[in-house]
Amino acid sequence: MTFRYLRPPYLWDHNITYEEFQGILNGTLEIGRLNRDWAALRLIEYAPYDEMIHLLGYKAIVEGWPRWRSRVRMLEVQRGLDFLTDWISLKHPDLLNDKPSLD
Repeated sequence: MTFRYLRPPYLWDHNITYEEFQGILNGTLEIGRLNRDWAALRLIEYAPYDEMIHLLGYKAIVEGWPRWRSRVRMLEVQRGLDFLTDWISLKHPDLLNDKPSLD
């Protein structure tokens, strides 16, 4: 599965390229307040589920979720990721060895 954009829809309010977003997401680039946490939250709140998983990876989601949870505005998304992180941690810890695909 490949997600290639000139500018993904979830970056509608920022003048950055998809490549810059990838740099922010992998922690090699910061632009003002746009850092890795911002990029992860942007994916969590606005990207399709499969793209969020593809770009972040399960390990980053499980590790970052306690830090990001309070900043997610939609209760349904919070509940869904609460379930996902608990399920992965308890039932499928093998998924925590995945690597995100920043293509």
